[in-house]
Amino acid sequence: MEERFIAQLIHCFFIAFGVIVGGAIIGSIGAFVTGDAPFTQMNRIADRLRIWAIVAAIGGTFDAIANFEKGLLNGSTFDLFKQIMLILTAMGGVKAGITIIGWLIQEDVG
Repeated sequence: MEERFIAQLIHCFFIAFGVIVGGAIIGSIGAFVTGDAPFTQMNRIADRLRIWAIVAAIGGTFDAIANFEKGLLNGSTFDLFKQIMLILTAMGGVKAGITIIGWLIQEDVG
């Protein structure tokens, strides 16, 4: 694999991780201000942000669809493999973020 792709995988992981952790923490501040339970809201927000964190990490859905099309129709299996690896890495970042939030609030996020 090329060096740039490895850097892209690392970026993808940490973008997804940051969306989950940052979104849950900042969202819980809003819950605190409005009088709701911040840890419960952290739990809900982190659960709702899962798919959006993956989409943000891979750079949007249209690029992913175009790369899948390129991989399937043009026979470029390496492009298809790269896109699958990016999605799996983003899912790993989401799982790591959910785990950190779960440790922080001492609840099962889902």
